[in-house]
Formats: sequence, C-alpha cells, structure tokens
Amino acid sequence: MDGTAPGRVCPLHYRYQPSALAREPEIHANTLYVIGGLYGNIPALDAVQQLAQAESSAVTQVYNGDFNWFNKDDGGFRRINDAVLAHHALRGNVETELAADDDAAGCGCGYPDSVSDAEVRRSNDILMQLRVAAKAIPELRARLAILPMHRVADVGGMRIAIVHGDCESLAGWQYDVSVLIDNTDRLRQHFADGNVRIIASSHTCLPAASTVATPAGTCALFNNGAAGMPNFAGSRYGILTRIATTPSPHAATLYGTRIGNVHIDAVAIHYDHERWQREFLANWPVGSAGHLSYFSRIVHGPRHTPEAAISGGVRPQHDNRQMNNKARGH
Repeated sequence: MDGTAPGRVCPLHYRYQPSALAREPEIHANTLYVIGGLYGNIPALDAVQQLAQAESSAVTQVYNGDFNWFNKDDGGFRRINDAVLAHHALRGNVETELAADDDAAGCGCGYPDSVSDAEVRRSNDILMQLRVAAKAIPELRARLAILPMHRVADVGGMRIAIVHGDCESLAGWQYDVSVLIDNTDRLRQHFADGNVRIIASSHTCLPAASTVATPAGTCALFNNGAAGMPNFAGSRYGILTRIATTPSPHAATLYGTRIGNVHIDAVAIHYDHERWQREFLANWPVGSAGHLSYFSRIVHGPRHTPEAAISGGVRPQHDNRQMNNKARGH
C-alpha cells in the first residue's frame, strides 16, 4: 500500500491496468451524462433529472462514484442510493469503503500530501458516521459492494472510459487539475492502452478538462469535479459531463469541445442551494467534521476558476456555440 495513514492509503484492490478498459462497451447511448461526486445532495439529484428531461431524446445516466457522503440520515441514504442504482453506477472510494468492514484505508480517498492531516482525519470521521447509516440498510450495502470500478461506453461510435479516479486506480489523482498539465505523456498512454478517445472521471473534487493530440487523433479528458458541490469561487452549482451526438441544449453549459461528431461538455447543475444548505446542516451542524471541512465550500465555492479548469481544445460556452454554428454552415 502507498502512504501510512488511513485516508492517504490507496489499497492494492483499488488498482487496475488501463488495458482493462480495452474491451467491448457495456453502455451504448446517443446522450450520456456522467455524474461524479453527487455527495448525497438530493437537490442536485433532482436538478440532474430536470436537465435530462430538457433533452430532445433519452439520456443515459452514469453515476461514477461518491454519490454518497453527506447523506448520513436514513432517509437521505435510502433516497440517494435507490435513485442512483436505478441507473448505471460505479463505486467510488466512498461506496467501496461503505461496503467494507476494514478501517485500514479510512475514507479510501488516497489524498496527496497537499491535503492537511486534519482534513484527512475529518474525512475518515465522515466515512465512519456514514457507514453507520449503510449498515442499517444491508440490502443497499450489498448492492454497493458489487458495483464495478469502471465502465466503457460508446457514443456515436466513440469509445469512452468512465472511471472514478483515473485509468490506473479507483482513487487515483492523475486527473487532478494541478497534475494534469505535467502529465500529458501518461495521459496519452492511458488513451492508447484503453483504446478510448474520451475519459470521464471525478474524484479530485475540482473540475479539469483538456484535449491532447495522439496517434489515434484528438482525445479528451473531462473531470467533472463534483456534481453535488460548488466547483468555482463564488459559485453555487455542481457540474456533470455531457457526451452526445448532438450539441448541448442547455444554457448552463460552461465549456466543452467536439471530437468528430461527438460533443463533450461540462454542464452546470443549478440545484436549490437554500434547501441543500438546510439538509446539510441537519446532518453536519457547526463544529462537526462535515461542517469544518465543507461548509465554506458549499457557501462560497473553492479557490478555482473556469479558466483554470480548461486547456487544449476545450473552449468556453460562447466559443462552443460559434464552433457548432460553423459546423452547421451558419
């Protein structure tokens, strides 16, 4: 194992080879939503469904891990898991550790050294409290235990790897925005070994999106950050990754790119913030581990900007609309 403290540990059973993704797709869709890091936010779950209903055709939803976190109340735990497990889902480190009895990995986040020991300890405490809720509903806990660590999808003939962390580990940090810019060679190898053109991830809590040139053509990585928490300073919305054969119809599209006939976009999830704040505080009052670690972000957003999240051929919403109009001959 890496590291010495629970929460910094990346267990061996979290790991896999990128070549494990070079298989036949399990998911085929024209419009795919990848929703990582819902974190138990029921208003965000409701907002995702509203976005899906605004599409002109059916949406395939994939929840790629950590859909649980703040929902330690029985009702919230049941509602989130019942809703998510009606769709495609992966287990993140949270779901993996909820289904386990061994505390050696703590929350299983695999935190880098840049995260303080105090924050790691609080994350471990949150996981332990959430595990109490999970143990009270053994049938849901059993369903979490058998979720896969990754999926392969096909949208418009384009192969897509859907992971929680990165293409080597369920709790990998190689797609963190602070690492990605210096990690392009490794990223190209992930595309090649997995035989994919798009990678959709989450886990690191901050969004990052980039394109890279490879021998197979342009490839795109989209880390949606968090569906259930703000992702940028001064914001109060989550983000999902939309991958589709049609342009995004949503005014809440933040940035995106296109590879061939496939559009890849980051779409804002504008949930009911006041409701979410009330529900969060009911579970995590002032002084609790959840409040100390996350309440400031929930209210004010993290120190991150859309400009810092994108690189390569990924463009802001306005540029995307110009690109789509040109493609249509307008």
